[in-house]
Amino acid sequence: MKGVLSERKTLHPQDIERRELPAAAGRAVRELAREISTTLDATLHDATALAATLTDPALITQIDARVGELPAELRHAMRPPATAAGATIVSRLPLTDDEFGPTPPSWREAAEWSGTAARRASSLELDIAMMLLARSAGEPFGWQGQQGGRLVNNILPSPGHEHEQSGASSKTLLSPHSEDAFHPARANLLMLGCLRNPDSVGTTVSSVRRVQLTADQRRLLSTPTLPILPDVSYGTGHERYSAPPLPTLWTAAGPDETTLRYDPAYTPLDDADAAFRTAYATLTAELERVCMTAALTPGEVLLVDNDVAVHGRVPFTARYDGTDRWLKRVNIRLPERPRRAEEADENGYGQRIIAPFRAASTTAFASGGVEPARADGHREQTPVAIERDTAHDRGSVEHS
Repeated sequence: MKGVLSERKTLHPQDIERRELPAAAGRAVRELAREISTTLDATLHDATALAATLTDPALITQIDARVGELPAELRHAMRPPATAAGATIVSRLPLTDDEFGPTPPSWREAAEWSGTAARRASSLELDIAMMLLARSAGEPFGWQGQQGGRLVNNILPSPGHEHEQSGASSKTLLSPHSEDAFHPARANLLMLGCLRNPDSVGTTVSSVRRVQLTADQRRLLSTPTLPILPDVSYGTGHERYSAPPLPTLWTAAGPDETTLRYDPAYTPLDDADAAFRTAYATLTAELERVCMTAALTPGEVLLVDNDVAVHGRVPFTARYDGTDRWLKRVNIRLPERPRRAEEADENGYGQRIIAPFRAASTTAFASGGVEPARADGHREQTPVAIERDTAHDRGSVEHS
């Protein structure tokens, strides 16, 4: 499966929309996270279980009840990107390099809250702060098979994964993609919060609304032609589900409103005819041409519109000495931006989301509990969750 951007590509940085949190708003997020963490620590018998997935009902209730206390300026800063770039950097979340300890060697160790009690408390506070930011923007959610179902994911390089197409990699280009493009319940908004990035490793962002395509190319790419398959992290169970052809672009409202689903590494391009492959290659080249890099600094949050922009990461050399790049990631659903009706019948290859902030009255499809049709046309009696092989998990080790 070819079609990913070349590792030798020349980047053409353009200005990314930037917003600053007022100092008082940044402090308010950290202080509220600390209050919630302290309250839960005093009332819960199993704080380790809380930290495991961040889905404990007591935590969800606290965040929903108190996020409205945060300054209006914070909610304004966390709104979706407002320009055609499809990305925004929000800066000035206060944090210090020594409060969360060395960069762990894997997401699992980051999730185990190892270290002193004070460091564990600070780590939990920081994840709660990320959830408060994400809840200010929309509805945070996780994947049942991704990083143990955690709502806040850790993205960091891991030994032995240097050349993989995963966020645990380092020496290889992480090719641009729409996050979880194969799934109809994929995020509308992706939030990447920087804890540490001493080498100024760049996250790449390319907006489909900046590309130049002919009318015929847009027509071809808007026609459902090929499926987008789950990445290797989802194991082999997806074969028992049908693989419907999907459009790469939606352009009904015109080029200025174009959206995309794009993951060339998991799109069987060889199955398409020459005209479609040529149009797809042009789209790939155009996404390379308009590519921007965001070298995040500690306390900066990158918001990526997952319907408009694809994202990846440039290569770097990890040291594994506790000082490497460390990001936090949250998937966010925007309730005001429902998926298209034609996506409702997609099976999502049996993958389910964890959406504790979603109202109980929300439809099964929106909550990720839609029961997918199998390749034989029948539906399962109970939702099926296909567990990931986390040793090779592009999601669990992160592909952002």
